[in-house]
Amino acid sequence: MPSQVPTAPFLDLADPAFDTTSAQVHAAREADWLAPTSYGFAVLRYEEANELLTDRRFRQGNARWPEQNGVTGGRFLEWWQRVLLSLDGDDHARLRRLLMPAFKRQSILRMRPQFQRIADELVEGFAQRGRVELIEEFAEPYAARILCLLLGLPEGEWRQVAHWADDLGRSFGIAVARDLPLIEAALEGLTGYVEAAVEDRLAHPREDLVSTLVQAHAGDGRLTRDELVVGLVFLAFAGMETTRNQIGLAVQTLLRHPDQWRLLSERPDLGEAAVEEVMRVNPTVTWVTREATEDLTFRGVHFPAGAILQVLSHAAGTDPRAMPDPDVDITAARDRAPHLGFGKGVHHCLGHMVARVDMAVALPTLARAMPDAAPDGPGEWLPVSGNTGALSFPLCFTPGP
Repeated sequence: MPSQVPTAPFLDLADPAFDTTSAQVHAAREADWLAPTSYGFAVLRYEEANELLTDRRFRQGNARWPEQNGVTGGRFLEWWQRVLLSLDGDDHARLRRLLMPAFKRQSILRMRPQFQRIADELVEGFAQRGRVELIEEFAEPYAARILCLLLGLPEGEWRQVAHWADDLGRSFGIAVARDLPLIEAALEGLTGYVEAAVEDRLAHPREDLVSTLVQAHAGDGRLTRDELVVGLVFLAFAGMETTRNQIGLAVQTLLRHPDQWRLLSERPDLGEAAVEEVMRVNPTVTWVTREATEDLTFRGVHFPAGAILQVLSHAAGTDPRAMPDPDVDITAARDRAPHLGFGKGVHHCLGHMVARVDMAVALPTLARAMPDAAPDGPGEWLPVSGNTGALSFPLCFTPGP
């Protein structure tokens, strides 16, 4: 326990009905920068969150996530503890350095025309109908096909990849113990699929991410074959899952501000700014975890070694102390303090450039096709706690060419 008890009320992050964007969280933020929760403590204000994420006395706290939710052994737990998200120190730095060349800005930007091709093709499938189920008909195939493109896998196999990624994505949820059989089956299927892709690239290198990483493995052995497979499986499910979820959340956010959605339809050059705004106010990763590596004092509060702190992304991104006008405005995105939707510090999201570019293509394409879009019913949504997003999000709009 910290030596100084937070004055903010308790936040039950483990409750599936809890909403990290709620007025309850905003009220807690006004009471204090720190609040007790079901999973340690929540950091609610931007300045403290920004500082915490770069403080090297804290490490990434995700390694303990399965065990905190009742998973105490098995293949999934072993794999989870070896993914980049769960590592720290020299192992994390070495793997990140070896994986980074595959995510260079220019390499991703060169793929933008192919992202646009996929987006245009999907929109053509529903533009004249006036109705679309956004997740099934756009977000999921778009995210999965881009993933196949990155990995050099046949685009036609996106449904199987999406199915595995969807089930493995349950590991980010608060019901991970209940979903363990589905998670482990998906892990086995996706691992076998990735291993086959690695074997193929060893024999037949191509211009794709897998070939780049296979060459790094074959070049000097610093990236072992097992590390390569573990990393690619994590990339496959995390990249697909987060992109699909974030597209649904982005459209939800912009439709709540119809003037912003229509502006984006008229000015597709604001696509990149729109991505930054929705990542600030409505990110799929609702909190970022840190764990104290030693007994320490942070912002006047003493934390023992092992203390868990959760940076609540929305609360930090809409903190009026850092964002004097925190409402959504895609024309103001470039003038704001940098958001924390992709994390910060040594654990800043490795695939952030892929996410930024593919969403900067998707959002203006959707807005141009349906500038008067509106929700056609409530849809079905994951809890707004842990990793969130839409399971279904039906929209209606005036049909166009």
